[in-house]
Amino acid sequence: MQLSEFRLAVAEEFGTARGKALVREMNLGAVGGLTAEEALAAGWSASQVWSALCRENDVPLERWHGRGRPDPR
Repeated sequence: MQLSEFRLAVAEEFGTARGKALVREMNLGAVGGLTAEEALAAGWSASQVWSALCRENDVPLERWHGRGRPDPR
């Protein structure tokens, strides 16, 4: 997952405003208690951070994969 795909996935799943707030403010246990923003800056992969964000927000597993990817043409 690319960073741009991560950002799109967050917006698709949580909405733009709420997604931005979650990325900045929610501490995620799966990435050492960092926020998503901090984890990305610390070198965690976008896919690891996306999985952590999904887990912490009880996103159904079937929506974890494929989010943020452009529609195939």
